[in-house]
Amino acid sequence: MFHARMPGRFLALLASGALLLSACADTGPADDPAASGSESALPSETITYAYEQEFHSYNNNTTAENATRNAAPLQRVLTGFWFYGDKGAITPDKDFGTYEKVSDDPLSVEYTINDKAVWSDGVPIDCDDVMLWWAFRSGKVRGFASADTTGLRDTKVPDCRKGEKKFTLVYDKPFADWVAGGPGATEMMPAHVVAKQDGLSEEDFIAAVREGDSRRIAKGITFFNDGWVSEGRLPDAELIPSSGPYKLSKLDAGQRLTLVANDRWWGTPAATPTIVERFITLDEQAQALQNREVQIVEPQPGPDVLRQLQSLRGVEVDVFEKYTYEHLDFNFDSSPFRDRRLREAFARCVPRQLIVNTLIGPVSPSAKPLQVRTVAPFQANSARVVAASGSAGAYARQDIAGARALLREAGRTGLEVSIGYQTPNPRRTAAVQLIIDACNKAGFKVVDKGSEDFLGTVMPANGYDVALFAWSGSALVSGWASNFTSPGKCDAQNKGNNNGCYSSRQVDRLIAKLNSTVDLAAQDPIIGAIEKRLWSDLATIPLFQHPGLSAWNETLRNVVPNPAQSTITWNMDKWRLS
Repeated sequence: MFHARMPGRFLALLASGALLLSACADTGPADDPAASGSESALPSETITYAYEQEFHSYNNNTTAENATRNAAPLQRVLTGFWFYGDKGAITPDKDFGTYEKVSDDPLSVEYTINDKAVWSDGVPIDCDDVMLWWAFRSGKVRGFASADTTGLRDTKVPDCRKGEKKFTLVYDKPFADWVAGGPGATEMMPAHVVAKQDGLSEEDFIAAVREGDSRRIAKGITFFNDGWVSEGRLPDAELIPSSGPYKLSKLDAGQRLTLVANDRWWGTPAATPTIVERFITLDEQAQALQNREVQIVEPQPGPDVLRQLQSLRGVEVDVFEKYTYEHLDFNFDSSPFRDRRLREAFARCVPRQLIVNTLIGPVSPSAKPLQVRTVAPFQANSARVVAASGSAGAYARQDIAGARALLREAGRTGLEVSIGYQTPNPRRTAAVQLIIDACNKAGFKVVDKGSEDFLGTVMPANGYDVALFAWSGSALVSGWASNFTSPGKCDAQNKGNNNGCYSSRQVDRLIAKLNSTVDLAAQDPIIGAIEKRLWSDLATIPLFQHPGLSAWNETLRNVVPNPAQSTITWNMDKWRLS
């Protein structure tokens, strides 16, 4: 499945809880009409949408940058063989190329890149780009800080040569999500930019990957991990070519990201020449729509904001279910919660039902505390997985007395623990206060450690005891594998999406079994067994499924909210003003 860290399949939501961070509201210099935020200041061929966090990297495939703040605006900048389409469905992108399964034993999938496919700098998209993708996604070339290697770690190196546009993925074992096994949207990166860092030709770069020679491409690997990060401004244009209908044009720090139509795009041209992403906090987006500063918003759902949006004339409002869930993650690396007794005490005192009733119930009256982490309540197999998992068991109801007894038994009454999360985020701040009120009665001393750089620097460095954020994903079973797979080493390059460095060999084996189980019906008992162990170990505490809320000016056409991590931007090239 999106947080702060999403394997190209599962994003962390940096602020809304996608993976998921909130940026400050965009006010702009008073003497700059283009930055004033008024809709009239922008040309009529521009559509502006709001997002809570500032864009931070052209490469969202690393552990540190695997987040919706990067992936969302890149949906139609970096294309691939598939994307999360309408209702979150895996949708082939035939403009980019085609693919088909050509063998079951061994599982083999043949891919063909469109003959017309070129980067916006005119360089053909071909074998070297495939090899870069395979190098970081397979984990078989050391040094890449890849957010996820699920599925690809079980493939052979592609047999393609310089300039070729065909390749075949051959798996060592069956892969349940092979249909999304090839490079999807935002995953295919420009290899010629990376190869240039080491002064390599296309042919030499391909050879280095084929041989697994990480030393030969060491500078390129370092650049892949860090060189595309945008600290207040975009990298030079030659470093960020596009393979989609739009290309990145300009980043105004704290204000906006501007995308313009890619004149080298070989598919149907973008319907609107310019798209602007404005960085506006969740609690200010509805007002920004009302003020006509933006035309599309996805604010944090709440009864007040819903009423405000529904009262606006000329605005369409949509409330829907999302593949995004809120949760608490323990730090298994460097916090007191390495002691299971303390995790259990905390799990017993967290007021999950009260959090749902207070913060989610007013918008989604049927909402309940989540019983599992890996299947959304609206999915058809949810009840079967919950039954197989044993549900939340002893943690279905709050137990202050039980938590207090566990703390006394561990000799840790009065233990100070911090909860970190991305600010500003009113709903998370409220949730943390409810936890403080409850768990302090049990003998903890819970401290609110929310910060504006939590997902960017604090969480990757394990600078917390408990992390509060959300994962945004999809129905792919392989999408969340990296979240719970034991890291080889608890550092930014090796822990993937497993931010807290939870480790269980049993869960590792079950995940491996699940990802090689193609029969959908046979997957449910395995997922249930994984969930049962996650509850037994108290790897995380799931809280609630996020309801989605989108609103847009009725003069816009083809705006379609998406429950998956691709967000509402999945088809931005089709947006147009009527």
